[in-house]
Amino acid sequence: MAICPRCGLPEELCVCDVLEKEATDSIHVYKTRKRFRKLVTIIEGIDKDKLHETAKELKHMLACGGSAKDGVIVLQGDQTKKVKKALVKLGYPENAITVDEELHR
Repeated sequence: MAICPRCGLPEELCVCDVLEKEATDSIHVYKTRKRFRKLVTIIEGIDKDKLHETAKELKHMLACGGSAKDGVIVLQGDQTKKVKKALVKLGYPENAITVDEELHR
């Protein structure tokens, strides 16, 4: 039986991932225009350790392309209406997610 080195619980009962997501202070979601006037959705505030994993899950759940780098997730298209529900499903606290429907420049 393997023991988690961070929380001390057996790996089957480990809650480290859940605790890290709940400790997230604030996640900011907004849309902007990039090259060739295409809309993209920007997500800031995700922990750098979970950035690529969260981006992969969001791209899968929202059926869109995107990337994760420099502490930011960029999703193709206007995903602002769907991304909050997707982040809550991934375990992030709903009250920490701020969605700005206005277009940032």
